[in-house]
Amino acid sequence: MLTKLANMSTKQKIFSIILIVVILLKIFYGVTFKTGQKIIAAQSKIEKVEGKQVTQKANEKVDWHDPSENKPYPNISDYPNFWIHVSIEKHRVYLMNNKEVLYTMLCSPGAAGQETPRGTFSIQAERGEHFYNSQSGEGANYWVSFKDHGIYLFHTVPVDANGNYVVSEAEQLGKASNSHGCIRLSIADAKWFYENVPTGAKVVID
Repeated sequence: MLTKLANMSTKQKIFSIILIVVILLKIFYGVTFKTGQKIIAAQSKIEKVEGKQVTQKANEKVDWHDPSENKPYPNISDYPNFWIHVSIEKHRVYLMNNKEVLYTMLCSPGAAGQETPRGTFSIQAERGEHFYNSQSGEGANYWVSFKDHGIYLFHTVPVDANGNYVVSEAEQLGKASNSHGCIRLSIADAKWFYENVPTGAKVVID
């Protein structure tokens, strides 16, 4: 190639160099373009899969029997600045230590017209394993009071007069505001809450 270029005229040399550059650019950008297409196609597939997963998660049934997370509940004695944050909008109860989220629970707060009170409260002395309110036609298990000494509670998803869980209500846990003002939790979460959260713990509801 170099010998041929040496025997050419200046114009021929320039033309040949330009031709070589054009061919090289064509090869390079052809490969790059194809690679780019493959990357874009792969990203598109990933996005479709991710979108499907998100949809499945949004539509999947809530397991209202078990803990909300696949990890152990925190040992409260290890966290001197433990407190509880309830987000009505997100339907979540966050177990906190200062600004650190230790554990997240699904919840269902009060329905429209029976809203859960917002503000700063503390866990009160009243708690029990079961109650039933004939006036509202609902009861619950593992209840813990946070306001008005037995009126506003953390407790399980509701039970009927026979002590059976109301499945249609329970399946809305973490998705809807459908209680009479209390904070509904899964059975496992409520049991842990009842057995472990101390009287006096701060509760912030917003």
